Amino acid sequence: MGAEKVPMVDLARQWSEVEDEAGEAVLTVLRSGRYIKGPEVEAFEREFSAYLGRAHGVGVANGTDALYLVMRALGLGPGDEVITTPFTFIATAETVAACGATPVFADIDPATFNLDPSKAAEKVTERTKALVVVHLFGQPAQMDELTALCEERGMALVEDCAQAHGASLDGRMAGSFGRAATFSFFPTKPLGAAGDGGFVATDHADVAEKVRVLAAHGAKKKYHSEAPGINSRLDAVQAAILRIKLRMLDRWNDQRRAVAAAYDARLEGVRTPFVIHGARHVYHQYTVRHRHRDSLAATLAEAGVPSNVYFPLPLHLQPCFARLGYREGDLPAAERVSTEVLSLPVFSGMTRPEVDAVVEAVNGAAG
Repeated sequence: MGAEKVPMVDLARQWSEVEDEAGEAVLTVLRSGRYIKGPEVEAFEREFSAYLGRAHGVGVANGTDALYLVMRALGLGPGDEVITTPFTFIATAETVAACGATPVFADIDPATFNLDPSKAAEKVTERTKALVVVHLFGQPAQMDELTALCEERGMALVEDCAQAHGASLDGRMAGSFGRAATFSFFPTKPLGAAGDGGFVATDHADVAEKVRVLAAHGAKKKYHSEAPGINSRLDAVQAAILRIKLRMLDRWNDQRRAVAAAYDARLEGVRTPFVIHGARHVYHQYTVRHRHRDSLAATLAEAGVPSNVYFPLPLHLQPCFARLGYREGDLPAAERVSTEVLSLPVFSGMTRPEVDAVVEAVNGAAG
């Protein structure tokens, strides 16, 4: 295997852009002694909510907690069904199961990798209480159709925006469509912390309040818990860093789009991402398809170009969901793309020589 010429992502390079301002902000927090909650967290909650066009926002410990807390805030539990995609990270569905409800998987649109609205509609029953849509890899899903479906059938719409910070559809931000939206600030995300963090955004004061209470052990008043909750907090250091990075987000997303545009124009022998009309993709991942994906990945590694597979096994075939009774062949689009997808390096600050190296390696292997 050759020496790596291109990183998959370079967080140190990104940090160098904000180091002076963010470093001082962190020191300010440390000197204040206010490490949990406090003014930095409150300010970030206001600023990120405003960026999304939402009325309320609650910072939590991570994106998985954000999903779980929303499920709890919506009152989901045993006997309820929640429709979602099988082609996503496990957190989207495991949080449904964690609150006692049953995840119901509907197939994807193989062009976009996102939930197919027509397939979701086929899965609705009298027990369906919610639909969780994922804006996978940073591209908004087909929200007009999914919103209409939820309104028609009386289901709560939840957006999993863990990869879609700053993405939009017809000028409307991802995270502004559903009853609630969740975000992860894992360091590699378009808006990433220097550690972990998560967020719930909503226009519904009751949802925000329930999330906030459940995230504090179910207690509105200290030591008086009204419901079993968890301990989930966005700490002040991460909030201070995120406030500064938020001001850079649109510029960083433009840089990712520029890399994606170069790939679109120059890559050969692979199927490049399809972007739906009106969408502003943020390319958390630039994901191509190739029939001999594993062979391609091995050849790229030999050329010093890393790649990753997101996701090699759809959720309906995961061992933890075997009890649901899905079998191979049940969701053919998700199963097919899981054998063909390969994500290439894309990050803000990526240089032209790095882009050239990726293009040359892919075209040499697949063209």
